[in-house]
This record gives sequence, C-alpha cells and structure tokens, in this order.
Amino acid sequence: MKQHNYQGALQQPIGSGFDAKSTSGEVIKGIDLMGKIAIVTGGNTGIGLETVKTLASVGATVIVPARDMEKAGKNLQGIAHVEIEPMDLMDPASIDTFAQKFLASGRPLHLLINNAGIMWVPLRRDSRGIESQLAVNHLAQFQLTARLWSALKNANGARVINVSSHGHHFAPFNFDDPNFEHRDYETLQGYGQSKTAVNLFTVELDNRAKACGVSAYSVHPGSIGGTELGREAPLELFIKMGFCDEQGNMLPEVAASLKTIPQGASTTVWCATSPQLEGIGGVYCEDTDVAVLASDSEMSNGVKSYSLDEADAKRLWTLSEELTGIKFQIL
Repeated sequence: MKQHNYQGALQQPIGSGFDAKSTSGEVIKGIDLMGKIAIVTGGNTGIGLETVKTLASVGATVIVPARDMEKAGKNLQGIAHVEIEPMDLMDPASIDTFAQKFLASGRPLHLLINNAGIMWVPLRRDSRGIESQLAVNHLAQFQLTARLWSALKNANGARVINVSSHGHHFAPFNFDDPNFEHRDYETLQGYGQSKTAVNLFTVELDNRAKACGVSAYSVHPGSIGGTELGREAPLELFIKMGFCDEQGNMLPEVAASLKTIPQGASTTVWCATSPQLEGIGGVYCEDTDVAVLASDSEMSNGVKSYSLDEADAKRLWTLSEELTGIKFQIL
C-alpha cells in the first residue's frame, strides 16, 4: 500500500543513479512508451519542448495544448507522434474545451505533465479576478487535471507531473489573501505561493488518487539557461536576486550554475517514466531524484515542509474547488 507524503514523510533520495547534470536523454534510456498517451502543457518551448521530444522519441503520442498555435507548429515541426491543440491557461473556458475534445477521443491518458507556468510577472488578473501566477501555475493545473480525470483513471497507472520550483521557498500559501486584494502585490510572493500551491496540490492529489492507481509528483527543474520563463521580470529584480550586475550582465558564478535545457527536463522525464518510483508518490523531486526536506536556512536545497502540510493541502483543495467552480471528485 502506497504511503502518503504529508509533512514530507517520504522526502529522501532513493539513489536514482542520476544527478543535477543528468539529461532527459540519459533518463529515458531503456524506456518504451509505445501505445502511451501524454499531454504536456507548455510543450512548445524550453524544458516542455525537450520533454515532448524525449517522450516522443520512445514512442509516446504527445498532445501539446498551446496558446500560440503558429509558434507551436513551428517549434514542434518534424517531431513524430505530436498533436497540437489550442488552449490558454488564463482562460478557464479554453481549458474545458481542450479537455472535452480529448475525452471525446475515448483515449486513456497515461501521462499528464503540467509543465507550463509564468514567473515574476506584473500584477494582472484573469476574468475571475484571480492573480495571474496563481491562476496559471496552480488553478489551471487543478482544473485541467480534474477535467481529464476519467481518462487518467482509465490508463491503469497514470502519472501526473506538476512542475513546481525552488521558488516555493519565497512564500507559504496565503489563505487570508491569495489574490492580493488586501495587501500590496509583490511578484516574488505571488510566484512563491503559487508554487507552494503546486506542492500542496500534488501531495493531496496523490493521496486521494491512490485507490485509482494514479500517482502525482512535483518537480523543481533547476535554474536553466535559454528558457523564456523570466521574460517579463524587470532587471531590478534580477539584480536584487543576485543574478546580474547593474548593467544586466549575468554574474559568472550564476552562469556556471545554470542547467542546460536537457538537464532541466531530466527530473520531469524521470518522474514521468522511471520504474524506480513505483509505490512512491506525492513527492517533490529535484536533480533527478527525490529531494530532501529543506532546512530552515533561507537558500537550502529541498522542499519546505509547509508546502507538504496535510491540513493546508486539504484546505487548498477546497479553496481550489471554490475558485474554479469545479467539484474534483476522485472516486
């Protein structure tokens, strides 16, 4: 019987044999995904695109929902077994439309990789008044997973991979004011609580889904060069975070620490496909292994225990149902 990971009960490395420098290509060796169906959000750029290429290379059919269909078509051109469909994670109606079309195909869903996200953006809200980082990074994951649930159950052993971030260290989830209606907006706080929400959702989803044979994992890909994730962040923020000098030049020690895109995708691919994780779920993974619990020091590696708290995970599930208007029934 699979154990739960509340409070980080399972947060210890399992000796995967991989590390921070492992690539998605190394992780996928020996894996066969012929006949398997995967959905990868954000699958037309960055580590999402690398994830799509890697899964497709071993036979998976990969569906990539995209906001910009023209861009997705160019970036995914020539990759076998890929289907592109329209979806905008800031538009709840488009998430429903995408999910309904997939369900109508009658196919099971073996892998749902909630990879897409936004980071360090100015304050903007969706049509419901929800702050955008919370809307895209967590509530869209929650809605898409809920809408596709019957297909995940029908796969007999599906996995859901939710891309989180070390940025969850910036903030716990603020249940009193999640949408910055009564406090000043601070983009790092918004990003931090959205990624804490990803971890809380993952641990609760995994626990509820055990009876259906579905496992869930949250992933910190690492700091990666060459992605579009920080495109809206002001230079002042990168300077404040110690990434750049006053002229906007990346500091050499920061550049040396960055992962390549194939290295950044490795933990996602490992969580999606590795037989080493059979019987282990709800865990937060980084550097292609299960992560440790973070210490109290501000910049430690690993996962903060507050983002795996049982009471908060259940409370967030209820709040997410209220904010999305979706009753997410597992059984």
